[in-house]
Amino acid sequence: MLSPESTVTVRATLPVIGGAIENITARFYETMFADNPELLRDLFNRGNQANGEQRSALAGSIAAFAAVLVERSDGRPDTMLARIANKHASLGVTVDQYEIVHKYLFAAIAEVLGDAVTPEVAAAWDEVYWLMADALITLETGLYRDAGEGRLQATVLDRRRETEDVISLTLRPATSLSFKPGQYVSVAVPLPDGTRQIRQYSLSCAPERDDWRITVKRVRGGDVPDGEVSNWLHANVQTGDALTISPPFGDLVLSPGDTPLLLASAGIGATPILSMVDHLAATGSTRRVTVVHADRSPADHAHREELERLVADLPDATLHRWYEEPGDCSCRPAPNIGQADLTETDLPTGLTAYLCGPLPFMRSVRSQLLRRGVPASDIHYEVFGPDLWLGRS
Repeated sequence: MLSPESTVTVRATLPVIGGAIENITARFYETMFADNPELLRDLFNRGNQANGEQRSALAGSIAAFAAVLVERSDGRPDTMLARIANKHASLGVTVDQYEIVHKYLFAAIAEVLGDAVTPEVAAAWDEVYWLMADALITLETGLYRDAGEGRLQATVLDRRRETEDVISLTLRPATSLSFKPGQYVSVAVPLPDGTRQIRQYSLSCAPERDDWRITVKRVRGGDVPDGEVSNWLHANVQTGDALTISPPFGDLVLSPGDTPLLLASAGIGATPILSMVDHLAATGSTRRVTVVHADRSPADHAHREELERLVADLPDATLHRWYEEPGDCSCRPAPNIGQADLTETDLPTGLTAYLCGPLPFMRSVRSQLLRRGVPASDIHYEVFGPDLWLGRS
């Protein structure tokens, strides 16, 4: 809980800090990486640093956390914290790195805001930082304890091309571990320039299967940097190779029970949803399940036929697909043309929704669900990459 004195100061200065937070985080990363180049080389995603998404995500998380502290003195954004903690644990973030972040973040605040950072302001925001850091450290300690492993070696049993830009890799970890449908693993790869970059990939099969599987979309250039790890995996990994992975992490996991489900995805966001559908089929679930997927075309829809088969195996499930370019598709049931629109979709009351895909897709689906009376607390989502939706959901 934020102290009463700091609450007053943080509330008064939140507009100033919030208005400058992107400049602060930009300066923070610049100075931290200059003095600690190994963090950018071996821990942080260089692509997200180049396109500014990591900076925006950090700014959003700090501002959202501070806002909750001053608006609800007895509350904190637990969903946001759990999401960050799982990502940190999958990367192997350590307690001492919070000290490093603190040093450079507060130096950046002082540099950007100058004389506006009085001792009282500095002390109040220091309290905010350590409340957030301590909460994350506690969560991450529990995640590390439950995982019981550091990095794992996994043998690639099979490589399969799913679409022009998507491959799936079936893995057998050297250590037997369980996972929950919807979770992901980190994959660490050595790049030609001597760096080690880490990315997260959802496990795209049910926990009940004998082996694990990840599905990797090649990130091509254009408006974003080429995906260093995805392109390396596409170019280099073959059957029989070994990959270095993390134990499973992630807080978007399918809840047990018999409540109706809406499982909605777009693009490569199909992967955690596919794990959930596969789990339901593997366990003989009789839950009412509405599966929604949106994509550019049937040819771009990774695991399209597998999803059709799994939904058909469920006794009370329906599949709704939207393709912007339907092309020559023999899909059953026939797909819709355009972007996902749930206006006419039959949705039962009391459903729990899981969303994964690009932010515009998830915002649109979430808005449609809210208009139809689905409580916000029953709508869960996963963002691939830095969470630019923090504090908005």
